[in-house]
Amino acid sequence: MTYLLDTNVVSEMTKRHRDPGVAAWLETINGPTLYLSVLVMGEIRKGIELSRRHDPVQAAAHEAWLTRLQAEFATRILPVTTEVAEEWGRFNAIRPIPVVDGLMAATARTRNWTLVTRNVKDFNGLDLRIVNPFDWPV
Repeated sequence: MTYLLDTNVVSEMTKRHRDPGVAAWLETINGPTLYLSVLVMGEIRKGIELSRRHDPVQAAAHEAWLTRLQAEFATRILPVTTEVAEEWGRFNAIRPIPVVDGLMAATARTRNWTLVTRNVKDFNGLDLRIVNPFDWPV
């Protein structure tokens, strides 16, 4: 199985003391089956730029982390394609969904992958496989 990670899961994976459910879920993953969307890079970048205003030291640490993340996932960062955009349009015809969430869901759906997120309710009613590793049995 192949997984597309939402930003909240990527952030949790970097913590020294991860959520026990996330840690247990990650132990079930074999090989390079985890992927990111370019949208995750954008959300992380936004967080860095916002923190730079009030905590430049923390922003620099996050900048270094983003560089490492991009290197680690270099061949597993997906663009938003025309096919993804059209699927997002289909999802929005079902119900309004924020652009980033919708494009993430559409990316997973067009590839027949599972979206990994803590925010399961954001995707209610969409024909999509979802895993919430924060609820994973420990």
